[in-house]
Amino acid sequence: MSSFHILRSVRMSAVVRDRSVHLLDHWTRPNSQNLGSLSLRRWLHGSQIQRHGNVTRPDPGTGIKLHFKDSKGKLLKTIEANEGDDILSLAHEHDIDLEGACEGSVACSTCHVVLSPEHYDLLPEPSDDENDMLDMAFGLTDTSRLGCQVHVTREMDEMTATLPSATRNMFVDGKKPTHH
Repeated sequence: MSSFHILRSVRMSAVVRDRSVHLLDHWTRPNSQNLGSLSLRRWLHGSQIQRHGNVTRPDPGTGIKLHFKDSKGKLLKTIEANEGDDILSLAHEHDIDLEGACEGSVACSTCHVVLSPEHYDLLPEPSDDENDMLDMAFGLTDTSRLGCQVHVTREMDEMTATLPSATRNMFVDGKKPTHH
């Protein structure tokens, strides 16, 4: 199938997941009845579904263990992760209350976590953007990082991520209403 018209509503996720969509590189295609002119009809542009924080849970006993604690040091949950998963996505997957208002785009500090010192040293240095956001984080420490920027490696097995007692969401907390 080189191209098609959508004649009825179709769930896009099903169409793309089943790979029945031919990936088009143009918004218009030559009309099959009149190859000399372009159709004014919009054509479907398809691509693989990309979800923010797509996490696949490892088989029990095979993953990298991470411990989440609250600000008082109480264990919230111990989870298993795959190499390459980020802490924010893992927290959301396992219903741990880590906000992530910007969905991992390094535009807020609501996914701020405090890492165990021995594991913090295993991480690459934070980027300038991450440091800028960390400067606005509530309860900043020497081992603070943004959960969206910490990708799990095998060396991080048994790492502890402690959630701060509060977060600062600059859009919500600092928003001043405007009149239209």
